[in-house]
Amino acid sequence: MSTLAQTIARSLSLPQPKVSAALGLFESGATLPFVARYRKEQTGGLDEVQLRDIMERKEYLTELEQRRRTIVEAIREQGKLSDALKKELSECTSKTELEDLYAPYKKRRKTRADTARERGLQPLADKIQAQPRKGHPVSDARSFVGRDRGLATPDEALAGARDNVAETLAQDSTLRGLIRGLVAQHGELRSKLAKKGLDGSQYRDYLKYQERAQRVPSHRYLAVCRGEDEGILSVSVRPDMERTLQQLLRRCSYFPNSPYGPQMFLAAQDALKRLLMPAAERAVRAELKTKADDEAIDVFQRNMEAILLAAPLGPQSVLGIDPGIRTGCKCAMVDEGGALIHYQTLYLVGRKDPDLSPLAQLLQTHRPAAVAVGNGTGGRETEAVVRKVVQDKGLDITVVPVSEAGASVYSASDLARHELPDVDLTVRGAVSIARRLQDPLAELVKVPSKSIGVGQYQHDVEQGKLERRLGHVVESCVNRVGVNVNTASPSLLSYVAGIGPRLAEAVVNYRRQYGAFRARAKLLDIPGLGARTFEQCAGFLRIPGAHNPLGASAVHPERYALVGRMARDIGVTLADLVGNPEISSRIRLERYESTEVGRATLQDIVTELKKPGRDPRSNFEAPAFRDDVNQVSDLELGMVLEGVVTNVTNFGAFVDIGVHRDGLVHISELANRFIQSPHEVVQAGQRIKVKVLELDVQRKRISLSAK
Repeated sequence: MSTLAQTIARSLSLPQPKVSAALGLFESGATLPFVARYRKEQTGGLDEVQLRDIMERKEYLTELEQRRRTIVEAIREQGKLSDALKKELSECTSKTELEDLYAPYKKRRKTRADTARERGLQPLADKIQAQPRKGHPVSDARSFVGRDRGLATPDEALAGARDNVAETLAQDSTLRGLIRGLVAQHGELRSKLAKKGLDGSQYRDYLKYQERAQRVPSHRYLAVCRGEDEGILSVSVRPDMERTLQQLLRRCSYFPNSPYGPQMFLAAQDALKRLLMPAAERAVRAELKTKADDEAIDVFQRNMEAILLAAPLGPQSVLGIDPGIRTGCKCAMVDEGGALIHYQTLYLVGRKDPDLSPLAQLLQTHRPAAVAVGNGTGGRETEAVVRKVVQDKGLDITVVPVSEAGASVYSASDLARHELPDVDLTVRGAVSIARRLQDPLAELVKVPSKSIGVGQYQHDVEQGKLERRLGHVVESCVNRVGVNVNTASPSLLSYVAGIGPRLAEAVVNYRRQYGAFRARAKLLDIPGLGARTFEQCAGFLRIPGAHNPLGASAVHPERYALVGRMARDIGVTLADLVGNPEISSRIRLERYESTEVGRATLQDIVTELKKPGRDPRSNFEAPAFRDDVNQVSDLELGMVLEGVVTNVTNFGAFVDIGVHRDGLVHISELANRFIQSPHEVVQAGQRIKVKVLELDVQRKRISLSAK
């Protein structure tokens, strides 16, 4: 563990004791949210990002060690594992270095060099590599000509020997590293139309594209990769081949004055073009793809976090409307807890004179606090109709456009059928839209993250990595906000530290059978939920109205006795202390510091005592689109509008201004100062004022400025 901790600490520039502590906690079964929140003293206050980096680095090093053992054993079985090679393998710090050393020993298909060796050309190949000052290649090659070798001329013998030399050069780990480094440092990423006659209009920016590979932004690299996968683009990464060949020859101790110099030149040229360069290009492109994937996933993570932590309307009744022009608008009325109490189909748009009286009656009967209108096709028109009815009837109801991305995916899922078994999937979509307004986090955890539509080439990145990273984001958000154990769905509970899907169902089943929880300790009565799991999850589960007032807070049960002592020392009851900032401020933290409970944990406790169970999300505020702007043709250059950021990428932010087509605020138009990333100034879900810069009505493209 200590060696592993040293390696991780060195690679992440973190103190080794902190890394060792974190690894020890993870090894014992502790979850990341629990360690980040409740074990700050042991880890020296490492945050979630640092702890996640430690976990991922440990996984990489574990996989590296497993691969090292496999390679060592494979070479040992061949009887070729020397002490020097074993030492080299043991010192490798990356999978690429390992594979370079393993290359000569890999089982592979028969090569041209294998054929040359079978024909006995190894001595001639050795002479080419040695490049002696005397000799005559053609004369020397004649001795290898013969039917028994399958060689008719000296030129054939020399060609075979050069094949042998080329493979030897290509298997040299130092030369492989040299060429790979040159491609990475000096390579040009180029793309062009794969072949004449193809329709490349979708990729017109990349039909004659060239850029230094080192500087290619992730979105551009993923774009050319997509074009290549679709067979539209031909893509390569190459440095200047002549200069690269000269570098290779210098490393090969090339002697042009040797009689064998020209043969060595040809062998090196062949090795570069046929073996070294393709391998280096594959490796560099793999690195570019990994880097682009990581950046794209990082963008997705940031957007997902912002969307999941969007301000909730809260426990208020909502009418959800899934707009439809031909088939009508599906309306679903849900109560404060999100339960469906009524649904019907209304024809509000797409007709010349729609009858709006059923909508008025629906609103007057149920008096929802808000109406959530899906922002898909017909959304803006439906929203305008609802606003008109609300205004005409003098109702105090907020009308809010809500993203319906992924609602159809949820509607058709097994989970939706389980939650709403007796209604059509279109009604389930309306229910989901209503619940998204009440609590975005609680509802969006039911939708596959990739379906929420806030990413950058999310379908082009490595899907396993994307799923893992997005799962981490959801887990982080859920535990940061906390979960009401008496109302949460199994989907939401499954993301609580230590619980998972199986225990989440067990919690809900226990709740149905025995009623609401009144104390966190009752969680221990749930079959399968033991002391270890309780330790991990209890602090993130909230029980409003619990017997112990700390049950609704983020104070962990392991600290209940400590807080009770604080109350007694001040001379108040626990009920008086919890939720009273003035009394909580009188706590003298130094009196309670120990090796187990440090200042960081004590400060967290006092913060919770002042505002127990405080939701870290901001207060809800409805966006305000202009009523007279509903489609792209309504826009005018210079028009200033309020919009909502729907997606943030590395090159800018997309903003919904209520015209069914998001406009793009390029990174250069996001601020009056230089910014390296759009995330510095905006986030998904943020309200923002923008000005219309350019319009392409035919292609429905809108350029905006936030300056």
